[in-house]
Amino acid sequence: MQERSAMAPDDSAASDGVAVGESTAPGHDDTHLDDLDDDDRDPARVRRRRLIIGAVVLVLALAGTTGWLGYRMYETQQAEKERQLYLDVGKQAAQNLTTIDWQQAEADVQRVLDVATGTFYDDFERRAKPFIEVVKEAQSKSVGTLRESGVESVSDNGARVLVAITVQSSNAGAPDQAPKAWRMRLTLQRVDDTAKVSNVEFVQ
Repeated sequence: MQERSAMAPDDSAASDGVAVGESTAPGHDDTHLDDLDDDDRDPARVRRRRLIIGAVVLVLALAGTTGWLGYRMYETQQAEKERQLYLDVGKQAAQNLTTIDWQQAEADVQRVLDVATGTFYDDFERRAKPFIEVVKEAQSKSVGTLRESGVESVSDNGARVLVAITVQSSNAGAPDQAPKAWRMRLTLQRVDDTAKVSNVEFVQ
């Protein structure tokens, strides 16, 4: 009776609740496949998710490209606006310089000074009074007519403008003079939100 009792299974194993053949290795779980998200196992949903991600990336890329193109367009428009400003001021200055009437010489000279700056302004202002006296004495009148104009070059703070102009002149001693064709190169300088002439050259 005592030997049979010694061969009996250890009651402590049963009390621990561990069945024979059951693995107790850590991390072993036969049910992990059941826990997978249905989206991860559905090919259609996986493709749809990838398409959405791709679309978002494409939209972001297009937004960046559009922003860059918009900035480039803005720069181009600003540059064209700047060129047009220089051209307009150059044309007006050339016409002011060649249109002088002895009956309103002071006002005509002031128009020249209004679009002048730098050394050109200083020189013209210094000579303005004797020039007006000569014009009045000779009863001189000249009218400039623009023929061609264009921007020769543009720098960071100015530009050069070429102007072709025909000048019809008359005075008390020679009322009927043949028109003369002049070509001028005007150097313009940026002054605040406008431009003014800093030099004038007569060219062939």
